[in-house]
Amino acid sequence: MTPPTARRARLAGLTSWRSDWRGLRVVVLGLGAAAFSSADTLVELGADVLVVADSLHEERARLLDVIGARLFVGDLSEVPDVVPAFDPDVLIVTSGRYHPDHPVLLWAGETDVPVWGDIELAWRVRDKVEPAAEWICVTGTNGKTTTVELTATLLTAAGLRAAECGNIGVPVLDVVRDPQGFDVLVVELSSYQLHWVNSHSGGELVPFSSACLNLAQDHLDFHGSMAEYAADKARVYENTKVACIYNRADSATLRMVEEADVVEGARAIGFGLDSPGPSDFGVVDGILCDRAFLDDRATTALELTTIDELREAGLSAPHIVANVLAASALARSFGVAAGVIHEALQTFRLDPHRIERVAESRGVSWVDDSKATNPHAADASLRAFDPVVWVVGGLLKGVEIDDLVRAHARRLSGVVVIGVDQEPVLAAFRRHAPGIRVLAVTPGETDNVMPEAVRLAAQLAQDGDTVLLAPAAASMDQFADYGDRGARFARAVRDFLGR
Repeated sequence: MTPPTARRARLAGLTSWRSDWRGLRVVVLGLGAAAFSSADTLVELGADVLVVADSLHEERARLLDVIGARLFVGDLSEVPDVVPAFDPDVLIVTSGRYHPDHPVLLWAGETDVPVWGDIELAWRVRDKVEPAAEWICVTGTNGKTTTVELTATLLTAAGLRAAECGNIGVPVLDVVRDPQGFDVLVVELSSYQLHWVNSHSGGELVPFSSACLNLAQDHLDFHGSMAEYAADKARVYENTKVACIYNRADSATLRMVEEADVVEGARAIGFGLDSPGPSDFGVVDGILCDRAFLDDRATTALELTTIDELREAGLSAPHIVANVLAASALARSFGVAAGVIHEALQTFRLDPHRIERVAESRGVSWVDDSKATNPHAADASLRAFDPVVWVVGGLLKGVEIDDLVRAHARRLSGVVVIGVDQEPVLAAFRRHAPGIRVLAVTPGETDNVMPEAVRLAAQLAQDGDTVLLAPAAASMDQFADYGDRGARFARAVRDFLGR
């Protein structure tokens, strides 16, 4: 077996596409899109790659055979013999489904095999196309995807070659290897991905600018505690060169910036829905303003857009306005003009299943916010509407919704509970909102869930209500993903209304 000191010495020198990766033995854990991209990249670099997965994706398995990577598919409740026999130099993990206490990851720690995420690998080989793109990194419990899309849109509007990637769905390694090259990558980073960054010599991520949008309970089944979750989120700010964007309404994000080890000269830039101070972005009399990136920021501000203009574009919900401010701060840190931001925001539209108005009939609005997959996101969604018939429930991932129920009981006209594990949700309403009428969809076939939820919601809804799908939970207990959940809700609404 390779001595740990020799292994680490070699890995420390692998900091470029042009480093000598030949013969490096790498185990890639999983067979998702990012895992396949990692294996494909490493084979191209000349590494010896073994992919280890507990389920088969036939197309990716076929492609692994074509490119020359090995594949083991089987039970991973214990470390399969093929892994220690392979004697890997490094292990790559790309998915949150493999928790830090997974047997293969525990084995790596016990045998001193370094663990990288695909983000670290992508950072090490980011110079395949030169000059290497700068990275703008975005995390947060909620709003990441919208902020990443907005930031990339603003950068592109300024004539820059920008790509959105990472947790948003496009593996960073696919973008790094794109032969056209880019000026800047806007990288969405989940807490899973951040857990594995900035932990090895030679692989430390150095963002141009970075943002943590907010922090609330989520993914505690992976991180183990709120403190560990926050610590992993805070990694986004480490080594930032130009601007650390934080949320003035969320003191946890400010603490992250204050405690981060950044490049000398990097600035802390706050954003919020209140009036901005110097070095902040905010809102004054319905006008979104930049008081950070201008010479006379002590007494003047740059106008970016207005709440009225955002309303016309469907972007006026408070949490979306916050996303617009954060994205504008990131874009301004890269030199995008305020006038360019104003023009680009006129045509930007949110993705499906994000506070998407499905229909309106007889005074009742039907809104799909299936993307609200945790209580923090559902909280933001609920604040945008009043009164509400709330469709809630799903896979809670160890997170409680008591605070959410307590905070919004006054705005609820009724509740429809979906999901396989409904008792924690029903119990929260019994404790904190016993006077609200709560109906539950009997768990059963996926095809029946949303038609029944819509039928029950219609019984509860009155003129002026919004029926809001904001589940505060993940979807995988009954649906393929949040998009499938939202699409089924929208289809059920249209069918019920006869449209």
